[in-house]
Amino acid sequence: MSLDFPAFALPPEHEALRESVRALADAKIAPHAAKVDQAAEFPWEAHDALVKAELQAVHIPEAYGGAGADAIATAIVIEEVARACASSSLIPAVNKLGTVPLLLAGSEDLKQRYLPPVVRGDAMFSYALSEPEAGSDAAAMKTRAVRDGETYILNGTKRWITNAGVSKYYTVMAVTNPSAGAAGISAFVVESGDPGFSLGAPEHKLGIKGSPTRELYFDNCVIPAGRLIGAEGTGFRTALATLDHTRITIAAQALGIAQGALDYAAGYVKERQQFGKAVAEFQGVQFMLADMAMKVEAARQLTYAAAARSDRAMHGEVSGDLTFFSSACKCFASDVAMEVTTDAVQLLGGYGYVSDYPVERMMRDAKITQIYEGTNQIQRVVMARQLLR
Repeated sequence: MSLDFPAFALPPEHEALRESVRALADAKIAPHAAKVDQAAEFPWEAHDALVKAELQAVHIPEAYGGAGADAIATAIVIEEVARACASSSLIPAVNKLGTVPLLLAGSEDLKQRYLPPVVRGDAMFSYALSEPEAGSDAAAMKTRAVRDGETYILNGTKRWITNAGVSKYYTVMAVTNPSAGAAGISAFVVESGDPGFSLGAPEHKLGIKGSPTRELYFDNCVIPAGRLIGAEGTGFRTALATLDHTRITIAAQALGIAQGALDYAAGYVKERQQFGKAVAEFQGVQFMLADMAMKVEAARQLTYAAAARSDRAMHGEVSGDLTFFSSACKCFASDVAMEVTTDAVQLLGGYGYVSDYPVERMMRDAKITQIYEGTNQIQRVVMARQLLR
């Protein structure tokens, strides 16, 4: 029995979606999660199952062949996949991250060209903002894009790019006007086969080992000028607007990891016997579970509230608090995920510390949710600015 119990009633279609995704994740994704982690291999079984169920990019509008799912539905998909395997949840999450810039600012030609292949499962889409010297300070990027007739020539390096190497398309931010600061940054679509584009070696990571993280190299990389997303100089604004929407997917991922750890720990302590009775009968253990469940549910409520604001913003409604809510849910849910997974390891005792049981993997996977798409320290800066402006 799962311990997730929303305090408000989701529409029946959302609940039905949760049930179907959970069933798929339990049957097709969870059985491979340990192998994916141990071998640090991309979860192709999960990819193929998600594509077959049309769940790899549910957020893409119907106009481009997608399901047109709202932000809460997308969060539910990511949450339920992450409950089984965090690495696999990055398939729908990163597809959204890579394509939201097109949805926000791309031309109709770009949308028609690049979104349908993602819907069909023929391509994945990654997002390239960070650089070796421009992480939290993303506006300090040095990758350059110089206009040359009907092309742009890109030079530079991007770091920490999720699903690099398996993605076919990349949204890349680059400087087109060095004298303009953040207003001189533009956004482009780069394809994996473009001349002058190459990849670094996969990083060896603490968690989410099944999702490759690599550097991108641009060495006089030539792309057509028509791959510019929006107007020159609007790329950084598009990048920040994108993160307002996609930080929510990281909250959903963190929420799913935490729920998976809670479910497993609750089942374990009911079966584990010590001092002649189930560990679950001890009040100290019950208090731990109660605190874990309380925090997971609070994270869920905040995440769905942010997702609702994201959905309204994507449909043109001005939402002055989306930035605050997206930072808040990402920060809170990821802190909860780290705390809940650590407590789950504690509840399993020595068994929690070995890879025969999934909670140690969940604890390692949870850590990255506090770091990527803006560290939680940066999220607190963002929230404070929203409060004080």
